Amino acid sequence: MEFKMKENGFVTQTKYGELHISPDDQDGFHPFQLMVSSIVGCSATMLRKILTKMRITFKDINVSVLVERNETEARRIEKLHLHFEIFGKELRKEKIEKALVLSRKNCAMIQSVQGSIQVSESFEIVE
Repeated sequence: MEFKMKENGFVTQTKYGELHISPDDQDGFHPFQLMVSSIVGCSATMLRKILTKMRITFKDINVSVLVERNETEARRIEKLHLHFEIFGKELRKEKIEKALVLSRKNCAMIQSVQGSIQVSESFEIVE
């Protein structure tokens, strides 16, 4: 990837379009937003893939995230808690727990921040 400076941040070209990064809301995504999004997106995508491989039928997945930052150390992210809402009928708790363990193990973003950011997960089944 290549990043080019612009007036209030940086921009890179991806196959999906331009990605603008800036500390100013009007000029692009905050680095903080991108970091959290990459961890949540990777984890949720991996969970979806694993549930599908396990032949578990589900309708939808929603993820909410709670973020804890250290206000005295560069506002760094210390903790993320991902809460998954998994929609479907006759979903078994044990299977979802197993899928979450596997998704965590196989999520490159979670593995990349291990030791720096504490990531925890929970889930609920919604029929």
